[in-house]
Amino acid sequence: MWDRQIRELADSFRILRYDRRGHGLSSAPPRPYTLADLGGDVISLMDALGIPRAHFCGLSIGGLTGQWLGIHHRARFEKIILCATAAKIGSAEGWTARIDDVRASGLEALVPATAERWFTPEFRASHPDATARVLDSFSRTSKEGYLGCCEALRDADLREDIGSISNPILALSGADDSVCPPNDLEAIAKGVCDGRHLCLPGRHILNVESPDAFNAAVCDFLCR
Repeated sequence: MWDRQIRELADSFRILRYDRRGHGLSSAPPRPYTLADLGGDVISLMDALGIPRAHFCGLSIGGLTGQWLGIHHRARFEKIILCATAAKIGSAEGWTARIDDVRASGLEALVPATAERWFTPEFRASHPDATARVLDSFSRTSKEGYLGCCEALRDADLREDIGSISNPILALSGADDSVCPPNDLEAIAKGVCDGRHLCLPGRHILNVESPDAFNAAVCDFLCR
């Protein structure tokens, strides 16, 4: 889902794209997972590759991970981009229900509702291949890995902590995102020491739905 960003930003930046634990080609260690586990994976990866300091960009649970990194490892990062996320995503009850649904029916049963949350009807109609690629990747996620990340989301709440983030923050929201609406990103931008919020067209996966505007915002933020 980051192909357009990699293709257009690689000439200006050295980019490391990784699969979160339990997703893509990364293994799914035994559950439960915590947000500290997800953030710790980033630090361990940077250490293993000899990367002392970097920018960070994350979307949804990746944006929550970015907030945790800014709170606990701010010296390892320069600027942080937080996309379609919140300091607290959803409710414990909602995530518990999602966990129960996946245990009962698997990830494939979630695809139609996920498509609705992630992309506007106009984008799904005009970009069926791009939509299908993202949803196919979602449906192939390890069940245990997905459940572990749902547990991490259920338990994560950084609302009382983001004020300690001193890194420059760009908070990007999708104008039609019901998962993490623009006011969630506005709250992050106002809650950190040095934040700005920008709202782009689209729903939750805004880097796919509005790649040109997304890439321009990222380049402007990182290069200024």
